[in-house]
Amino acid sequence: MTETAPVPVPAVTISNLIKQFGRFAALRGVTAEFSGAKLYAILGDNGAGKTTLLRTLAGLSQPSSGEVAILGAKKFHDVCQKVGYMAHPSLLYDEMSGMENLQYFARLYGITGGTRCAEVIRSVGLDPELVRPVGQYSQGMRQRMSLARALLNDPKILLLDEPFSNVDIHSATEMVQLLARTRDRGTTVFVVTHQASLLEGAADEFVWMEFGQIVERTRELKRPESSTMNSGESTRGDSR
Repeated sequence: MTETAPVPVPAVTISNLIKQFGRFAALRGVTAEFSGAKLYAILGDNGAGKTTLLRTLAGLSQPSSGEVAILGAKKFHDVCQKVGYMAHPSLLYDEMSGMENLQYFARLYGITGGTRCAEVIRSVGLDPELVRPVGQYSQGMRQRMSLARALLNDPKILLLDEPFSNVDIHSATEMVQLLARTRDRGTTVFVVTHQASLLEGAADEFVWMEFGQIVERTRELKRPESSTMNSGESTRGDSR
C-alpha cells in the first residue's frame, strides 16, 4: 500500500485579519497562505497596510480580530526565536559598534561567542573589526547592519521593512542576492518595499495591497489591472 505524502504546512496562514487604529482600519479582513522557502515582495502605496501586516507577523502589533499562524503555531511566543525582523527605523544602539550591537542581541537569543556575529556581519558586506560606533555609520551601512541583526538567529521567517532605503544600487543588489541565498536555504522571506524593481528576478511572488487588503498576487512585477494605485486616491495620509 502506497503511503500518502504529508501535506506541507504553510509557513504563514492569515485568517480574516483586521487591525483598527481608532476608526481607521489598517487591515480589513486579510486572508492568505504563504508557502515556505519563498521570497515575497509586499507592495502598495502608503496606507495600504504593508507595514501593519509585517508588524503583525512579527508579533509587534496585536490584531483587532482574526488569526495568524506562523510555522503552524498560533501563539507568536512559541515561534519568536525562529523569526527575524528588520524595522524601517534602525533598532541598533548608536553608541555601540556593529559587533557590540550584535553581541548584545546574540545574548538575548542565547547565542554565545562572537563567531556567529562576525559571520552575519561579513555576509552583509561589513567588517566585524570596525570599532566605529553605529551612530557614525552611513545610512546604507546602518541598513546592512540592521539586516545582519535580523539574520543573527538564522530565522525560518525573515520580515524586512524597506531594507533598501538609502542604500546605493550596488549594495542593494548584493542585499537582494543575500536574501535569495537565505531563501534557498529554506527561510521564508517577506520584504515590504517601494523599490520592487530590485527584487525582479529574485522574488517568487509579488503581493499587492490596497486599503488594508491583499488585492492580487503575481509571479511577475506587474500591477493588477484593477489596481487604483497611483490613481490619486489616498487614505487620509496614513502611512502604515
